[in-house]
Order: sequence, then structure tokens, then C-alpha cells
Amino acid sequence: MAPPPEPRRPYKRPAISDQQRRRELALQAQSARRADAQARARALASSLLTTQTPPAEPDAHRHEEDEHEEEKEHTVADVATAASKLRGSDARRWFARQIMLPEWMVDAPPHLASDWHVFARPSGKRCLVVSSNGITISRVRNGSILHRFPSALPNGSKRDISGPASSYSILDCIFHEADQTYYIIDMICWRGYSLYDCTAEFRFFWVNSKLMETSAGDPPSTYHRYRFSAVPIYECTLEGLQAAYAGSTPYVKDGLLFYNKHAHYQAGITPLTLAWKDETCSQYVIDTDSKGEIPNEQHLVLELQEDGKLVTSDDPPVVFGSLDNEFIQKSNLRAGNLLRFAVRDESVKLVDGKMQIGELQFVGKPNRARAFADSHSKALFQYAARHVPLRINDLVASIQSNNMELESTDVEMQD
Repeated sequence: MAPPPEPRRPYKRPAISDQQRRRELALQAQSARRADAQARARALASSLLTTQTPPAEPDAHRHEEDEHEEEKEHTVADVATAASKLRGSDARRWFARQIMLPEWMVDAPPHLASDWHVFARPSGKRCLVVSSNGITISRVRNGSILHRFPSALPNGSKRDISGPASSYSILDCIFHEADQTYYIIDMICWRGYSLYDCTAEFRFFWVNSKLMETSAGDPPSTYHRYRFSAVPIYECTLEGLQAAYAGSTPYVKDGLLFYNKHAHYQAGITPLTLAWKDETCSQYVIDTDSKGEIPNEQHLVLELQEDGKLVTSDDPPVVFGSLDNEFIQKSNLRAGNLLRFAVRDESVKLVDGKMQIGELQFVGKPNRARAFADSHSKALFQYAARHVPLRINDLVASIQSNNMELESTDVEMQD
């Protein structure tokens, strides 16, 4: 008698990047990092509240175990005094680096069901919101003030000051224009307590529990101009993915966000948070040009460096090409400029999980309000979206494979 056929494993799309390797490195790095989260949160709150341009980035990493409290306060004072020094692109870059930004998901992570949360991203303006000293201020990624208003957040209005007047809270939000609501997608600080070094699982728990302690979710009023709401967050099981992907929301969706449960709040781009979208859950999957139309060729925004190299916003940046001095001078370009390029399909190669571009065609400069260049993962996601997109079925297959592995492990343990 022939042996019974092996259980059929769901189809899984082959990996096209090194994203998983970088996720593992990111988790190792955060566990080894010794950051003074409290001082960093105070410095960020100080810069968010000032009406001037943002300061130079403070040193968040401490290498001495016995630093005194007065030295920490000195760091925050330095931040306040430096608030007026940065201008233009430097100011925009500083603020852009304060928000935890996702990589674009080009490969489905293993262990999606056990290690990740998922939620539908609200369409709107990503911003940091700080409440302190009886006022609430929101700033978008380029550092510009979006709103200055009273709120029911702790110390967010003159009417509702509790505890020390200088106590502050910092929320990572998306402002949804249609219903004039700030949707909270993460929490950095609450009543002066820093959450930088807390896991995403813990931060999401605090968002829901602490918001319920206030009336910030109530309809707008004289002392509470905008409503705050937590987004529904799910375990990335088959049921959770389906709820985030196809479930109804009070806001317009713009793709899905995936958070590794163990991820700390890391300013800048991290592979421990991932963005993904398709035509079902977003109006904008493939980037449009300045006219709002999808170009025939992929467009890419890169930053010009002093040596003429064109790089992404990653840390460290990925070099995608270069410009010669004659073209730079003739076009009146300077280091730090963001430039838009078109990419021909035939000039793209994928080598060891990295995207290589043989030729870039200069298109022009992007919108001046833009804060930073595209990341490598965004360039790769946009390329894949045009040719071999990562589909919802691939995410489902990854979860099913994860479930099969868990079931197999359970059987082995019982044996």
C-alpha cells in the first residue's frame, strides 16, 4: 500500500529581499541598546511644543551608567536652546526622524500569526501630538504645526490641568480629515512616563486603557476641539487579518500596518513595522506623479549628497546612482536636495535581496513640503506592485504555514 500523501502546504511566494534578516538584526540591536528613554521623551516634547523650528537631534544613547539627573536636564535644556538653529530641509529631516516609520512589506514574515499585530491604516496626515501646559499641538512629519488646540488629553487644555503643569503626553497619530478625528496608532509617552523601551504589545494595551481614563474620545466641545480614537488592532491570525483587511472602519483605509509584538518605539525606518496595500484596501497602491496620474515608468525620490551620490532615506542609505558635477551645477542643485527620477524596467536587477538600478532619468524636484527620500523597501515594493505584487493570498499562506508549524510542534511534544 502506498504511503498516505503528505499534508499539502499552502503556496508561499518566494522571498525577493533580505527583509527577514534585517528584522532579526533589528530585534537584536534593540535588546542591546541602552537608551535613556525618559530624557529622549522630554527632549522630543520640548521640541514639539516650541513654535520655532526643531532642534538638532539629542544623543539618545548613554554610555555611562552613573550619569546624574542634572546632566539629563542639561540635555533637555540644550534641546530647547537649539530650537531656532535648524531651517528648511534640516528641520524637516529632524522631525521626520522622530517618528517610527515602517518598511514596505515585500516578503511575508514568518510567524505572522504569533509575532505580529495588524490594523487598517487610516488615510490622512501622520503626525505627533503633544499635550502639556494646558495646550495641545500636532506636527506633521516635516515639522510644520498642523493644529494648535485645547484637548481632553492630560494637561491638554487650561481647563484640565492635573498633576504637574509640565507633565506631557506624546501620541503618534493620523489625522483623518473627513471626520476631523485623530486616530492614535501608537503611544510614545503618557503623563511623563516614556514608552520608548516598551514592546508594541504593551504600548497598544496602554493606548486603549489610558484613553478610556480621559474624555478624549468624546465629541468635540469648547475645551476639546478634536476627537481622539484608537484604531482597532488585531492579532495577525487569519481572523485578525480578515477583520483588518475587509472589516468596516469609521475611516477611509490606506493599506495595512503590521507591528512586531516585541518591537520598541524606534525613531526612523524599521523592519519591525511594515506597510502593505493592494487595490482592495487602498486607493493608492502605485505612486502617482505630480499630476496625480500613474506614470508609465516607476518614479523614485532620492536625496543628493555632497559627492553627487543619490541615496535613499535608509540608515545607512542605499546608493542608487550619482550625478556628475557639471549636471549638478548646470541644474543649480545642492546637497540635501530631494530629486525625482524615472526608472526603466529593463534597468532594474534584484541581487541578494537588494534592488540595483542601471540608469536613472531625472524628472525634477518633488513637492517642497516633502521631508525625506524614498526608502529602499518602498522602491522595491513599488517595483513589485508593477510586476510580482505580494498579494493578500500570500499573507494568508504565510499564516497557514505558521499554523501548520505550530500544530506539528504540538504533536511532537505530545509524542
